[in-house]
Amino acid sequence: MSTDDGPSEPEDEGLDVTDGEVVRDRLEEETDRAVERFDDGVVDLLSWVLDTETRARIYVYLRQHPDSTSDEVAEGTGLYPSTVREALAELHEEEKVSRSKRESGGAGNNPYEYTAIAPSELVSSIVGDVQSELNTVFNLDDHLEDAEESESPDGTDEPVTITVEESEQ
Repeated sequence: MSTDDGPSEPEDEGLDVTDGEVVRDRLEEETDRAVERFDDGVVDLLSWVLDTETRARIYVYLRQHPDSTSDEVAEGTGLYPSTVREALAELHEEEKVSRSKRESGGAGNNPYEYTAIAPSELVSSIVGDVQSELNTVFNLDDHLEDAEESESPDGTDEPVTITVEESEQ
């Protein structure tokens, strides 16, 4: 009996089931990596806008899970509950998140639920600061030289104007 007498296997007609699974697994891994890099990029950008990575992670979590309590945010982000409570208090004070009491039918403490403002509102809230910072840089020569005329060549006082409009989607 030769080794060829065993059950016959199909001829190589392209990808078999295991090859397809390998390709699918590799695609899923690459997709996961791309999403993770995208998420990291968003968190990096929001860290600049919101001052810290902690606040950025909380903001992203609240955009994905509105009406969450501080304990839910802490569990979902992996941050310490005390850190989350402190950051949420600051974000609420700065009007970057809203809060309301969670209604419950039973007796006991009704915790606050938090929801992050829309990204367009977040951008609008920082436009003035960004515009001021850019104008300071553009007018740096005037400030350093104590120039007699501080207007820009086109006659305006500020060379940078930022306008934010909400798009219709």
